[in-house]
Amino acid sequence: MARRTVAVASASGLHARPAKLFVQAAMGVPAAVTIRAGDKAVPAKSMLGVLSLGAVHGTEVTLEADGPGAEESLDTLAALLARDLDAEDSSHA
Repeated sequence: MARRTVAVASASGLHARPAKLFVQAAMGVPAAVTIRAGDKAVPAKSMLGVLSLGAVHGTEVTLEADGPGAEESLDTLAALLARDLDAEDSSHA
């Protein structure tokens, strides 16, 4: 199983818009990805699951994937989490 650990960079953490962008990206990758914060793991494609993690700015989350495209899927999603999606949103307003 492929694994990446990354700190959530968005100022608001994985809430509202950043969570939506993350889930949308997860739906677009070939591998089934799980995101874990502490003892809780949820499917990356589940908006309610991702929100339920309560991941705030700086929280370290672990992404796990198995099967074809696992490494590429994790690279894509880890890069997204490492960006401040809130800052990017305000720059487009």
